[in-house]
Amino acid sequence: MEGECETVDRLALPRACIGRTSSPNLGSSVASRRLSLRERLNNKGRGISVQRTCRAILASVAIAVLTSAPALSQTSSSQTWPDRTIRMIVPYSGGGYTDITARAISAKLSAALGQTIVVENRPGANSVIGADAVAKAAPDGYTFGTVIAGHAVNATLNPKLPFDVVKDFTYVSLVNVAPLMLVARKDLPINNIQELIAYAKANPGKLSFASSGIGAAAHLTMELLKARVGIDLQHIPYRGTQPALTDLLGGRVDVMFDTVSAFAEHVAAGTVKPLAVTAKARVPVSPNVPTMGEQGVPDFVTGTWAGIIAPANMPKPIVDRIAAETKKAVNDPTLKADFERLGYEVVGSSPEEFTIFLKDEVARWGSVVKSANIKME
Repeated sequence: MEGECETVDRLALPRACIGRTSSPNLGSSVASRRLSLRERLNNKGRGISVQRTCRAILASVAIAVLTSAPALSQTSSSQTWPDRTIRMIVPYSGGGYTDITARAISAKLSAALGQTIVVENRPGANSVIGADAVAKAAPDGYTFGTVIAGHAVNATLNPKLPFDVVKDFTYVSLVNVAPLMLVARKDLPINNIQELIAYAKANPGKLSFASSGIGAAAHLTMELLKARVGIDLQHIPYRGTQPALTDLLGGRVDVMFDTVSAFAEHVAAGTVKPLAVTAKARVPVSPNVPTMGEQGVPDFVTGTWAGIIAPANMPKPIVDRIAAETKKAVNDPTLKADFERLGYEVVGSSPEEFTIFLKDEVARWGSVVKSANIKME
């Protein structure tokens, strides 16, 4: 009958099994079965017994092949990767901190990998639209994303996320971190943090602060400051840094936090007043602006960050390669100097370090969202 095995006394192995047990891992298994097969040949119904043994061997081979197939497929794909264009999704519009970081890193990665990396801006819903596109992409090494602190904030801020911030992504590398600067409109009668605190307490609820959006690092940093020093300011959220800054320059809002690079030219031109930076030490690009700690608000170190993400279950060889190339890129003297001129501190972490960092950020900003009772509008 087709599929059954004739016995071969000389080898004590079913003839039909010869040539099917080619896996290098089966040698010891086959050898261990030979003695028992000879014993069975001396018993009644030895052909039936051997046939059953043959079927058992073939079944074990089939199971081994099937269970190893995903690993073999993943190894094969990572060995040929990359052989086509890669896309880097940025969940914000062009020109901002996220976009600047993504384009700078993508250019370096493209040169290192020998493949084009296309930066795709997909703004909307406080970065959810772009991040969701990454989460839903195939984990084949051809779709990545660049996200910032708002991505971690969304885990608590938005109860209707179409993805799980921790489980539905691979965290590849933390590229850089960026402390924030607090500035005031040029005609506001304050010049430092202590004067801001005094003015706010003398005029409760009358000062306003702009931010690039609900849940943005700029928004939550001000909520932290309000809670720490006991002041009340009215929040005016915008859809991005530029419209918020436009209204600050126009005198329609009083103060705002954002990255140092967002304010650099305006600080130099004297069109805004720099009050403080949220770093441990003064940033090289704005050495005359004191830290919060220097002005009586100790341990007030915060800011935003940019990191590379990918869909969950991305093959580890690909993840490790991108992380390694990112570390090389941010330590390239030219790119490092460019980032530092913008007030960014380079990192280039491992995937494991970034994953731990992300979980900490989810917990940290989640507590601020809850304590300030911040809701999505």
